[in-house]
Amino acid sequence: MCTNYRAPGEDPGQSELRIDLGELWRRTPWDPEVYPDRAAPIVTAEPAEPAGRRGVVAVFGFWPKRVQDARRAQARDAGRPVPALLATVNARAETVGASRLYGAAWRDGQRCLIPARWIYEPNWETGRHVRFRIGLAGWRPFCVAGIWRAYANRDGDTVIGMAMLTVSAEGHPVMSRMHRPGDEKRTVVVVRPDEYDEWLGTRNPDIARSILQVPDAGDMDAEPAVD
Repeated sequence: MCTNYRAPGEDPGQSELRIDLGELWRRTPWDPEVYPDRAAPIVTAEPAEPAGRRGVVAVFGFWPKRVQDARRAQARDAGRPVPALLATVNARAETVGASRLYGAAWRDGQRCLIPARWIYEPNWETGRHVRFRIGLAGWRPFCVAGIWRAYANRDGDTVIGMAMLTVSAEGHPVMSRMHRPGDEKRTVVVVRPDEYDEWLGTRNPDIARSILQVPDAGDMDAEPAVD
C-alpha cells in the first residue's frame, strides 16, 4: 500500500516517457511530496498527441475528497444517509475489474503511468514506526501502474483522480518488511519502460493484468527516509 510518495519535479529524468513533464511542471507546478488529495503528474494515452501520450496534473485519489464532499453534501441536503469518506489512493489489482468504484475505468482502459522517484512505507522492524523510502536501485525514477477517472465540477472545470494499483507482497524480500507485523503486505506495481505503450494502449484487460507483477527485489533500494 502507498499513501505518500515522491514525484519528480522540473527534471523528471525519464526520457522513456516521451513527455516533457518539466514543461507541465512549469505550467502547473506541484509539490513533489505527494499525499492523498494533493496534485501530482500522470501520463495517459492520447492518440491525438505526437507521442501518443499526454502528461496531466491529477489528484492522488481515484475519488477525490472534494468530489466525495459534494456528493455527501447532496445527500445531507436531501435528508439521505451521508456516505462515509472512502480512501481511494490504492486499488487492488485482484478485484479492480469487478469493483463498483474502479471497474468501469478499468474496462474502459483508463490506465495511467504515475511517475515517481520513490514511495514511502512504514517499517516496524525496530518495534517502532520508521518511515522508509523505497525505489529502484540507485534511486532511478520509475512509473507506477495507475488508473484514472475525470470528474466535472459544478463550475465546469475537470478534476482527474488517480489511484495506484497494488498486488500482494507476501514473502517479498523488501515489501514484506513494511507495515506492522501481521498486517497484510501489499506493493505498488512498477511498469517497465518497454511496457509503457502496452500498459497505456491495450484494450485487452488480460494483457494489462499480466503487467501487474511484484517489483524485482534485486533491483530495489530501501532505507530510512531523511526528512
